[in-house]
Amino acid sequence: MKIKILMLLSIFFSITSFAQTGSISGTVVDATTQEPLTGTNIVIRGTNTGVTTDENGNYSLKNLQPEAYVIDVFYIGYENASQDVIVTEGANINLNFSLNQSSSIMDEVVLSANRRPQKVTRAPATIAIIGSEEISKYAGNIGELASRQKGVDFVRSGVQGTGINIRGFNSAFNSKNLQVEDARISTLVATGLPFGSFTTITKDDIERVEIILGPNAALYGPNAHNGLVATLTKDPRTSEGTDIAIAAGNQDVFSARLRHAMKVGDKFAFKVWGEQTQGEEFDYVDSVYVGTTAYPELELDRKFETTKYGAAAYYGLSDNTDIITSYGHSNNSNLGVTNAGRNQIKDWSIDYIQAKLVSPHFYANLYHTWSKTEDTYAINQRTQNYVSFINNGFSEQEALQRSFTEQFFPIDGAPNGGISLPRGSVFKDASRRFNAEAQYNNNLGAFSYVLGAQYQQDNADSKNTYLLDADGAIVINQTGIYGQLEYTFEDADIDLLFVGRYDDHELYGGNFIPKAAIVKNYDFGSFRATYGKGIAAPSILNLSGNLFGGLVLGNGEGFTLENGTVVAPLKVETINSYEIGYKGKIAGDKLLLDVNAYYNQSEDFLSPLINISATSPVATRGDTPIGELIPGSTGAFVLTYLNFGSVDTYGADLGLNYYFNDKHRVSFNYSYFDFDLDENDLANDANKDGVVTKTDLPINTPKNKMGLGYYYSSDKFYGSVYGRYVEQYDFFSGINIAAETQDLNGDGTNDIFENARNGRTWNYGPLGDFVNIDLNVGYHITKDLAVGATITNLFDSEVREFVASPTIGRLFQIELKYHLPIGVLRK
Repeated sequence: MKIKILMLLSIFFSITSFAQTGSISGTVVDATTQEPLTGTNIVIRGTNTGVTTDENGNYSLKNLQPEAYVIDVFYIGYENASQDVIVTEGANINLNFSLNQSSSIMDEVVLSANRRPQKVTRAPATIAIIGSEEISKYAGNIGELASRQKGVDFVRSGVQGTGINIRGFNSAFNSKNLQVEDARISTLVATGLPFGSFTTITKDDIERVEIILGPNAALYGPNAHNGLVATLTKDPRTSEGTDIAIAAGNQDVFSARLRHAMKVGDKFAFKVWGEQTQGEEFDYVDSVYVGTTAYPELELDRKFETTKYGAAAYYGLSDNTDIITSYGHSNNSNLGVTNAGRNQIKDWSIDYIQAKLVSPHFYANLYHTWSKTEDTYAINQRTQNYVSFINNGFSEQEALQRSFTEQFFPIDGAPNGGISLPRGSVFKDASRRFNAEAQYNNNLGAFSYVLGAQYQQDNADSKNTYLLDADGAIVINQTGIYGQLEYTFEDADIDLLFVGRYDDHELYGGNFIPKAAIVKNYDFGSFRATYGKGIAAPSILNLSGNLFGGLVLGNGEGFTLENGTVVAPLKVETINSYEIGYKGKIAGDKLLLDVNAYYNQSEDFLSPLINISATSPVATRGDTPIGELIPGSTGAFVLTYLNFGSVDTYGADLGLNYYFNDKHRVSFNYSYFDFDLDENDLANDANKDGVVTKTDLPINTPKNKMGLGYYYSSDKFYGSVYGRYVEQYDFFSGINIAAETQDLNGDGTNDIFENARNGRTWNYGPLGDFVNIDLNVGYHITKDLAVGATITNLFDSEVREFVASPTIGRLFQIELKYHLPIGVLRK
């Protein structure tokens, strides 16, 4: 009855909307200490209208139409609060809140599922959250924190190299999980790979990381296929002060970080940040096979180094409208794993500049990202090139010099005993990306809606080193429009969500992406059922690649072979996902459950590189003969990508958290994954050898994995012990094999051999089959000075977590952090 009366009043006040507006203001404090809670989210339910409290806990919602509202108050670590309020003509309503502390994950707030603040239990998706407090209390590589999240496949390829996968189909070149940083798509332009360690963000500036399991492309666009990783940074107005951190560990790791944030007057605030990190990878040299002979990687450099810096400015145009501008830079040198070996990455830099307009009903986002490298190269190809010259009598100096661009092939009777062909190993990059987005949201009676449009222009420029860009950068435009409609049945407390998106891409065409969800809410938790479609779009490398002198060609235009055979151009890979879940309390207030089960239908996978047989210089890519496209090419051997097959995958994720009290907590996570593949359907034969095997559709995911953790936190001490188990599993990605000895096609002869050479690489055996124990401890020496230590793989067990990567031993790191409050600086 109360809600109906409020709705009638809302309609009445809407009719009289020409009346003078009103406002709501007040203060949010800790119920026990009465200290102001800076950075509390004050949101008008069902809208994107909201503000955050200042350093004194004050907030103000102005220019409100006379209407009935429900005000929701969210602050991480505290219980949520809500209040019904009626704004009348010209009224200035004072509304204060006192929040009680809570360690319950049910009170957390998420932003990414619907692109607006909402209680995590109402979110129509399975979401794992890594918050700023957890990050600040972890002394090591924060990528490791992803390993503690349910449903996430975590891998480590070295000291610095960490990566995640979600719900299957991992590879050494995985672009199926979209990475977003402060609403910026943060992937490399040509390859579509997430930035990972290339990110321009520093640890101390991260407010939270939200990992959405399953497709979420309807709001975020292509490549939010298996999941979305959204990183949000801190607002300088609610995180003032100077943070200084110094960290050191084994493998010669040293890191220094600085962040400063400050308000200047009532309208302006800024923040600056910087980081320098360096170290050395584990002692591991991969084998490069030329024929059946193994050679060590040429001139391997195991040192890594990262430099980051940036700044952001926040300007308040009004009490509820902000302009936010920012710039960030990173420069990176390290070893990178690919499906064709490893890359020696040298001085690969990422830069961006961004401007956002944020208001209650309108949002606009404009940003430009660019990358640059001159000296990065493929170690495998360069080593093969070098060996070809040495084995044919060339001097060491000449072999080293020519190994970056050529490979020598002996031919009897030819001048110099053979011929050199272009097989460039160097990857140059001067690519740029331009993005723009506009979004409008409002209410229409009991409905809330969002309308948006996105534009992206990719300018991929490899300086003719690994793309078909001899005539200049490859420019590709894509646009997307989307709409979201939400409705809440107040009496039943049921939320309905419908989202539709249409994307149009110059090369692979248009795609419609829908999503729907229903969430039933109770005081103790919520049940949800969702459907979502996702697409994994071919990268520019897949579409327009030109590697190693035409040996690999992208398939963006299709091929017509000399015998008339037509090879279709690439289209997107699709997934249709169905999920049910529950998040809430069980057996009282201390035990919290987060569980889901899902079923996915995937089709049109991107194949591994396939040799197009019977090619010749007169065979065409699109309308261009290969001999004309690649001058000097014989066309006798061309590798490209195809679409193929379908598979059904299914699984479940379970998360339990038990709170003994405010100081002690234990967690347990378990994930199960499996699949159904029709081995009698030759459409699933990726390598076109006439037999369907599991290497045709490499799942590359453990069937079972679990984790158990204990967490302690007090005013002075904090720490955690976390154990992770990963079941043994086979991994196939390009030339990389990590699998047990087995007969793949059932002909009675083994095709894969463990601890032996398999094709062009050495197979060390399956991944997984380990239990890792990690320890993290810390102590607040004073309120603003803390020391912490993290040990990964506490018992130094030999674990190989990824292909083309070393055995991961014990890693330890000690970190000293100091926070200088803004009040001290102002004095």
